[in-house]
Amino acid sequence: MSRAEVVEVVQPVRPASPLWTFGLLRNELVTTFRRWRTLALLAVLAGVPILVGIAVKIETGDGSSPGGGGGGGPAFISQITNNGLFLVFTALAATLPFFLPMAVGVVAGDAIAGEANSGTLRYLLVAPAGRSRLLLTKYATVVVFCLAATLVVAVSALTVGALLFPLGDLTTISGTQISFAEGLGRALLIALAVAASLIGVAALGLFVSTLTGSGIAAMATTVGLLITVQILDQIPQLHALQPYFFSHYWLSFADLMREPVYWDELAKNLGLQALYAAVFGSAAWARFTTKDITA
Repeated sequence: MSRAEVVEVVQPVRPASPLWTFGLLRNELVTTFRRWRTLALLAVLAGVPILVGIAVKIETGDGSSPGGGGGGGPAFISQITNNGLFLVFTALAATLPFFLPMAVGVVAGDAIAGEANSGTLRYLLVAPAGRSRLLLTKYATVVVFCLAATLVVAVSALTVGALLFPLGDLTTISGTQISFAEGLGRALLIALAVAASLIGVAALGLFVSTLTGSGIAAMATTVGLLITVQILDQIPQLHALQPYFFSHYWLSFADLMREPVYWDELAKNLGLQALYAAVFGSAAWARFTTKDITA
């Protein structure tokens, strides 16, 4: 019997316990949110509502409406001066097309490729981790980042809105009045809807991350795909394909500010994100479980 066979007999591979899996997820979360890059991304996201709030406050200092009454800018921006809670909706509308998905793309693109680039991927795959378990843990970490990034924008906007503008009952898009407490509940639902809108990008970035050993290349490719898809989504000649782009229904969260709520496009958005997560998650699993790990 060879030395390798003896080792295999003496040290059999044991399946990982659920507690060990939770420990792996906790370790990934701590590692991700301790990185300076992650903290810098969250700081930039938190700064967007501050800039928007200050800009609106300065522009309306003479009593004029935001945008000079031209109706430009993200949805809800004309309502900020009447109620600071609308800054939450405006900030999410302003960050969702680029800043939020870019941040998610950076974290997702670096999930596997970054470990390979730093030479730590082989150590993470030591039993009882396993490739499938590690990949699922990485994706769960990115999904948690989606939620955290969205909440950072929402909390920053709510704080700035409360400091610079009055708070009170809200007027919905339908023209009805709702209480401030209900408005806060709608804001939370909108934040959750925005976070859910990013799970397709997270799966796409994770798949790209399994294709290369360079974290920078994976991040750049993911962000490049994000920009390309959003450009294609604005070309009228591609209207037949646009409903299948992951970004097409992103701004459907505005329907949560209607009375009653319109669920059609929200449901389409969630279904589309789930489809992207399933397709690219499966592709990432197929690639990662069969590739040779050399780093």
